[in-house]
Amino acid sequence: MELHDVWFVLIAVLWTGYFFLEGFDFGIGVLTKLLARNRTEKRVLINTIGPVWDGNEVWLLSAGGATFAAFPEWYATLFSGFYLPLLLILVCLIVRGVAFEYRAKRPEEQWQRNWENAIFWTSLLPAFLWGVAFGNIVRGVKIDRDFEYVGNLWDLLNPYAILGGLVTLTLFTFHGAVFAALKTLGDIRERARKLALGLGLVTAVLALAFLLWTQADNGDGKSLVALIVAVVALVAAIGANQMGREGWAFALSGLTIVAAVAMLFLSLFPNVMPSSLNDEWSLTVTNASSSPYTLKIMTWCAVIATPVVMLYQGWTYWVFRKRIGTQHIADAAH
Repeated sequence: MELHDVWFVLIAVLWTGYFFLEGFDFGIGVLTKLLARNRTEKRVLINTIGPVWDGNEVWLLSAGGATFAAFPEWYATLFSGFYLPLLLILVCLIVRGVAFEYRAKRPEEQWQRNWENAIFWTSLLPAFLWGVAFGNIVRGVKIDRDFEYVGNLWDLLNPYAILGGLVTLTLFTFHGAVFAALKTLGDIRERARKLALGLGLVTAVLALAFLLWTQADNGDGKSLVALIVAVVALVAAIGANQMGREGWAFALSGLTIVAAVAMLFLSLFPNVMPSSLNDEWSLTVTNASSSPYTLKIMTWCAVIATPVVMLYQGWTYWVFRKRIGTQHIADAAH
């Protein structure tokens, strides 16, 4: 296997890790409106991700940095062609981080309510837009012979990409509901499980349609296996949730995300950004990659740094592994 193939796989792993971790993170943000009945319950939900949300975003930074270094042509075309959606995602992530930190800085109810609304919208929009972005990457966009994007914003809002956005939004929210059931106590835990059932069924319908569409247009035998794993894992996650096996439900909803993202990258390879104008103008792992020497240096850096980051993040989740409930929220926290 060539180094550019290895780095395509590594970038796929980084995006998979990001969607697995930030997925329930976004889902919790959306659930502050859908699940929480009062200010205390909102605080409970926010506290479930309080120690880990910023660490989850490390995977996004790593994926973006790896793409820039390993496939500069891909990075340049992607970030110039998808400039407005990616800028909106970036703004949302910045405002979202500020909202987590600033919400409790002042005691006024309106101040805290405004930041809570910001958490909801800046979780919902990226969850949708990431699906739109990856839907367009897999489907193909207007790239000319100079590997430059020549379409416009409206070209990105096609039915396939919008369906992809709805899938990521509902899947992440389902993933978040399962995580909430895993991490909370009392009434909010029971309601999270009930809400997860409805979200799971909606997700199953949308995901099946999107994945079958992807398989019909770009799939092969390997992507078909990933599709089957994703569907079976999602159904199993819904079943485990109904039986009150929150740990299994969370693991299986995470496996659904892993298999779905794997299917997208399997459908994409050896392209990294197909051209809808001419197949010969598509960006591939060969014509979009850096030099072999650059990839070799990056590989050694990844071998050294990646285990350290994963061990540290795993330790963080272990330290903050216990459940929380409304009884743990002091009145002064509001």
